[in-house]
Amino acid sequence: MRSDRSCNTRATSKISGLVDLKVKVHLTSNLKTKIFERKIVAKNHYYVTHLECSLTGEHYPAGQIHGLSKVQRPLLVRYDLEKMKSELSRSEIENSNSPGFWRYAPMLPVAEPKNRISLGEIVTPLIPLKQSALILGGQKGKILIKDEGRLPTGSFKARGLSLAVSMAKSFGINHLAIPTNGNAGAAMAAYASQAGIKSTVFCPEDTPDINVREIRLQGAKTYKVNGLINDCGKIVGEGKEATGWFDVSTLKEPYRIEGKKTMGLELAEQLGWNLPDVIFYPTGGGTGLIGMWKAFQELKSLGWIKGKLPKMIAVQSSGCAPIVKAWQEGLEHAPIWENAQTIAAGIRVPVAVGDFLIIRAIKESDGFGIIVDDNEIMNMRDKIAKKDGLLLCPEGAATAVAYKQALQRGMISDSQRAILYNCASGLKYPMPALFSTINKNEQVDYSIF
Repeated sequence: MRSDRSCNTRATSKISGLVDLKVKVHLTSNLKTKIFERKIVAKNHYYVTHLECSLTGEHYPAGQIHGLSKVQRPLLVRYDLEKMKSELSRSEIENSNSPGFWRYAPMLPVAEPKNRISLGEIVTPLIPLKQSALILGGQKGKILIKDEGRLPTGSFKARGLSLAVSMAKSFGINHLAIPTNGNAGAAMAAYASQAGIKSTVFCPEDTPDINVREIRLQGAKTYKVNGLINDCGKIVGEGKEATGWFDVSTLKEPYRIEGKKTMGLELAEQLGWNLPDVIFYPTGGGTGLIGMWKAFQELKSLGWIKGKLPKMIAVQSSGCAPIVKAWQEGLEHAPIWENAQTIAAGIRVPVAVGDFLIIRAIKESDGFGIIVDDNEIMNMRDKIAKKDGLLLCPEGAATAVAYKQALQRGMISDSQRAILYNCASGLKYPMPALFSTINKNEQVDYSIF
């Protein structure tokens, strides 16, 4: 790929320059070398050691452009956690002045602060359900919504795409392409524009119109495709050589996982480094579920959290549930889901390249998968909006339906603290029309109010 070859050269030259500088200082004085290296650590806190194939464990060098591994599986970023443990403290994170998830920059792969692309991220709130908790059969204060719709571009896709675009800038990549059901494309378009990088986005033809308009308005060349997201992904993959763009599809590059990992880091910090009992996560490509599980493992290695890790619950729609079906059947890989359909567009992913990583996280956490129906999703969205004033996206509402079902089936207890992920603002989705009117020229019948 043209962008890969040209950027590899630049990345290698940057690394070589750093090595040369260390050698020159070393020749002057061993003491100066030690001081210099400590200053670099103190300034940048860069702990990446290598990348690793999630299936075979094969190592790949950091500082180079990568897509999938040789066996076409996701690559995971690995860190020197022992060194991080000795040099980085929780208090340093807690006292960070960086915006939103960039407070965890020392635990992320973007080495140079100048390459961190930000659109003013925030720490997204944890909102306890009150009246809605009773609708779900739970207790007030035990069910918390993690509202990711407050992030730039209105969804949790900002986390992964901010990291992916930041790394693209680090490598000098000048053109990014992505298939999307809506929110990922919007996030990539916005962050790519901020970074001065060209972007191209392909959407299924029935992608919500507000998403398509948002993507285009934020600078991406945007196209509708007469198919599903995997059909869009095929166009991106097959066009790499002809166009020179870099494929930022879910899990087909290593850094969106690192962005989504910040959901787990942020959740732990918000809860005083005490994790919840269960996490309900709307699952499409599964980057967030995988990323959070990775975050918890790293935090445990650092000694920042203690005790049992939360059960990870994958929530899918009955119209597209390849991961849950595979988990139910004891499979590690999920066959493609034919004729995928659901109103929750963000979880309409017929096939996921990281399917085995999602299923592993479910099993390792003693979690489970659960399937919900579209009519239940929309009814739940409406009820929570009216009872607690929270306008969830359909995917977020799906987690509430899943919580209710899990409680009814005895899969969880109402005494357990549960986190439900609302992955986007409900304002980005169709809402019921209003037909009630008042004619200012007629007598108002106040008895109707």
